[in-house]
Amino acid sequence: MSGHTIILSGPRARFDAKALVDRSPPYAVVTFKEQRRTNDQNALLWTLLGYVSRAKPEGRVYPPEIWKSLFMSSCGHQARWEPALDGNGVVAVGYRSSRLTKAEMSDLIECINEYAARHNIQFSETEAA
Repeated sequence: MSGHTIILSGPRARFDAKALVDRSPPYAVVTFKEQRRTNDQNALLWTLLGYVSRAKPEGRVYPPEIWKSLFMSSCGHQARWEPALDGNGVVAVGYRSSRLTKAEMSDLIECINEYAARHNIQFSETEAA
């Protein structure tokens, strides 16, 4: 008995998970974790970052990747800094939006929307949702 994944999406899934626990052998390991961000959230993130990048708020000229790091830092996701391999500067490690939960990604998108509103950056209605 190994390799079972159940998404707790409703009463039936919870029932199945409980039954699986009841049938598990002694010392089986059970891990619960929040759902990772969705592909739709990821697509929206990069669309919004593109808008912010093109708007150049406060004269900041950054590519979307830099804006992502700035917004992730603003949301409390910390990076670790390591020296570059060639000795020229440092590199941020640890900024991985793919590791964000669905809720954390929602918070990041909301952070971008709030920043855009403060800086009069207009998104199309479907992207601002």
